[in-house]
Amino acid sequence: MTSGSNPGFRRTLLAMATAGLLLGGTAAAQDLNAARVASAAEPEYDSFIVKYRAGTPERGNPAAMMRSLGGNGRSLGALGAGNGKGKALGFSHGRRLATGADLVRTDRKLDRVEAQAMMRLIAANPDVEYIQPNYKQRALSTPNDPRFAEQWHYANSATGARVPAAWDQADGSGVVVAVVDSGIVAHNDLNANILPGYDMVSSVNGGSSFECSRYGLPAGCGGSQDGNGRDADATDASASTTGVHGTHVAGTIAAVTNNGTGVAGIAFKAKVVPVRALGKDGLGDTADIADGIIWASGGSVAGLPANANPAEVINLSLGGDRPCSDTPAYQDAINTAIANGSVVVAAAGNSNIDVANATPASCNNVISVAASDNKGNRAFYSSWGATIDITAPGGETCSPSTEFLPLNQAPSCTRSHDEEGVLSTVAGNGYAFFQGTSMATPHVAGIVALIQSAASTPKTPAQIRTILADTARPIAASKCPGGCGPGLIDAAAAVAAVTGNDPVDPPTDPVDPGRQTYANTADVGIRDYRKVESAISVSGRSGKAPTDAVIRVDIRHTYRGDLRVDLVAPDGSAYLLANRSGGGTDNIIGSATLDLSSETLNGTWKLRVNDNAGGDVGYINEWSLTF
Repeated sequence: MTSGSNPGFRRTLLAMATAGLLLGGTAAAQDLNAARVASAAEPEYDSFIVKYRAGTPERGNPAAMMRSLGGNGRSLGALGAGNGKGKALGFSHGRRLATGADLVRTDRKLDRVEAQAMMRLIAANPDVEYIQPNYKQRALSTPNDPRFAEQWHYANSATGARVPAAWDQADGSGVVVAVVDSGIVAHNDLNANILPGYDMVSSVNGGSSFECSRYGLPAGCGGSQDGNGRDADATDASASTTGVHGTHVAGTIAAVTNNGTGVAGIAFKAKVVPVRALGKDGLGDTADIADGIIWASGGSVAGLPANANPAEVINLSLGGDRPCSDTPAYQDAINTAIANGSVVVAAAGNSNIDVANATPASCNNVISVAASDNKGNRAFYSSWGATIDITAPGGETCSPSTEFLPLNQAPSCTRSHDEEGVLSTVAGNGYAFFQGTSMATPHVAGIVALIQSAASTPKTPAQIRTILADTARPIAASKCPGGCGPGLIDAAAAVAAVTGNDPVDPPTDPVDPGRQTYANTADVGIRDYRKVESAISVSGRSGKAPTDAVIRVDIRHTYRGDLRVDLVAPDGSAYLLANRSGGGTDNIIGSATLDLSSETLNGTWKLRVNDNAGGDVGYINEWSLTF
């Protein structure tokens, strides 16, 4: 049924729904009903999740529930409704969800106005706790061609997650992480850490052409594609480009490490339970995802065997652009998982919107994760906001023409650079760089696994949230428009917080392990006839700097002959690096060895750049000191 098929029907239906709310009696009942009805923002619906209150005749009794819904269907049909031509709107029972709600279907599709009015009419029944559409959700990243390179996103650096510095205290041993995603494919660098999972995708045929076209996908999107619905085989059956999403996520968490091949996993001694809840083209139903969350946590799902390996951590690299208040089935599932002892970590989303409008990241008790790029900025696509719990590397395989897009503007990019993405496992025993909050989230899930493996007793979700926040490295507002929560995750400090050990020292120089490297990767603009500075703070050291300290600079400028560049020591002494040399060539990129033996190591070191002419501008891209 299209939105223009029967406007008279929709007006009458809305009037009936409103009357059901206003004539019901008490103000309390009206308030409860208002809270129970989720929004209908998609073009058409024929699948809904309805939950009746505990102790009501309909709760746990499909026959009683269908009689109740049937009465609503007759009321709607009496209006001569749209495609039904006066017939009652029919309902059929799909299944009981592990949340205690039920999946029901209508015998014809309703447009968004009709669906909203129908839900309000049903919610007028005081026995109903909530009703919502069975929304489609999708994976939050798109893969690129395989390529192997350094995993900068783990590094002991200003922009990495400082994972190697945590490995001397924790490796994830004994912890189970569930990846509720698109499933998994066999991979030689991952297989040893995979436990039995489950395929939750219940729709064999998937969505219609109309349903799928709004996502730019072919008919059948969201279908199981293996032709048999739910079963114990969590293999990702999708042949589309998103078909390796879950495998990439799992590799970040627990790829086999120290095996002389491929990539490393963050919690490389942890085990992964794959839960396939996203079907063809990375699309999945709320009902399947909710059941998957509960099953992963060790909860009971009707008709399914129990999960023999309940997860301490659940990774949700998926979602949709709507608040959690519109998806109470998610909140139910998450509450159950938390009660079962799981920590739930969810992607903030890739829509450059306030995370308050993203699900499941905006649900209560979830650890919501924003994404950063390899310079420590919020990734241009990442959602943001006051309720972000932590930021982690999500990478950028492509970027827009400017560092940041206006808030709420749909993300788009023009410049490709795969190596700045997050590298992990993909199909065919391959590796590829992806970008997305989907990639940031398993960094957090893996680090939570490290924390739990190092802790003497498991930490609660609230304690984990506090640990991550207290040990995060703050991100300046200029580097994160909209807000990145407490800052960039620090694996070493987070693990140290539960072991009682001091955080690991800054990274050491690979040639001389006695040396340490300090870097600042924040961009600093260079304008005509101006002096700018970029600072590095050194602490925890003693004595003087060496005679052969190494400074590396990366300054981007379209006329290097305009520039004078100095290293400024903590006492104010200046060491000349370049003085208007190089004529009209671009950029100053390279290293120099300096005798800094008269300077103390501790203090604030600065790279000072003077632009002494007009017409050309640039920026300090990054610089570092090794001593």
